[in-house]
Amino acid sequence: MGVYREKQEPVPAGGSVASLVVFPFENLTGSAVPLKALRESLSEELRQRGFHLIDEDVLDRFIARHRVRYTAGIDEQTARALKDETGVEGVLLTSVELYSGGVVPRIALTSRLVSTGDVPEIMWVDGVGLAGDDHPGILGLGIIKDLGALVRKAFGMLGKSLASRMARQGRGKESAKAERKFRPKIAYRSADLEGERKYTVAIAPFFNRSQRKNAGDVLALQFVRALGRLGNFEVIEPGLVRQAFLGVRIIMDEGVSLSDANALFAVLDADLVLGGEVLDYQDYQGPNGTAKVNFMVQLIERESQRVVWSSESYNWGSDGVFFFDVGQVNTAHAMAARMADSIGGMLVRR
Repeated sequence: MGVYREKQEPVPAGGSVASLVVFPFENLTGSAVPLKALRESLSEELRQRGFHLIDEDVLDRFIARHRVRYTAGIDEQTARALKDETGVEGVLLTSVELYSGGVVPRIALTSRLVSTGDVPEIMWVDGVGLAGDDHPGILGLGIIKDLGALVRKAFGMLGKSLASRMARQGRGKESAKAERKFRPKIAYRSADLEGERKYTVAIAPFFNRSQRKNAGDVLALQFVRALGRLGNFEVIEPGLVRQAFLGVRIIMDEGVSLSDANALFAVLDADLVLGGEVLDYQDYQGPNGTAKVNFMVQLIERESQRVVWSSESYNWGSDGVFFFDVGQVNTAHAMAARMADSIGGMLVRR
């Protein structure tokens, strides 16, 4: 019996992927979100930038045929079947963290492009957290009051980032840059962690002690993005990490333990396992308030069987702000991104 394959029009190769598919979005907001409309908007943004997306009915039949229920990550079996049956070369996975209208709209989400075939690998990852009053300008003329306009801006930023990454194929990865105020308040770095060595790292969901639903998954994605942009780390696709958790039946009562890490080392062949705890992750409601993020991170190394990095980070969106809200960070996503970038930069320094 031959392999089932959907009929597709031939497409010219461009960048690193000739065609891709946008999977249904994951909702991490804890409230109702128009995921289908958001997905259609992002798909249209990508088409306008020249990306070829496979037909919706092809994806629908694939999801039904393989009974795909989890669309925030991809495992080896699904990645291989996508390649064999549809010919698609990349799958775009998106998680929505914040979606809020009102006087000051806000949106935050993370997307990543993962290759199909035998071994799914992260080819690009980025995130965006925007508030309508990020850049108020003179007399508030720069305030965005329409949530739809803010969504279009967010998707435009993601589309530009993805197109830029595909265009600079083979030119290396980005360096980590973050303001000093976003560095961890407490940090330990072992001499066993080599600054110039390339590591394969599995990032586990953070244990959530905060009042914010899904904060552990949100923060894990921040580190997938932060470390995935650096040349020193090969981040394992979170769908594979989730599959490993299910396969060895890991249930975390707190952060990742050494026994948990050893099980992941064996299954994923990783050099490092990163995990931690979220203590606070707050976005404020209404026109006034302050975002707050507080988390702890541990990095366990396979060879030494030791914790080679541990830190605690906490920041308020108003940190270092003295005049006219200059430097104010209005979403927990934007602040957590800078905090994760800061840790990434410290990990790769000698």
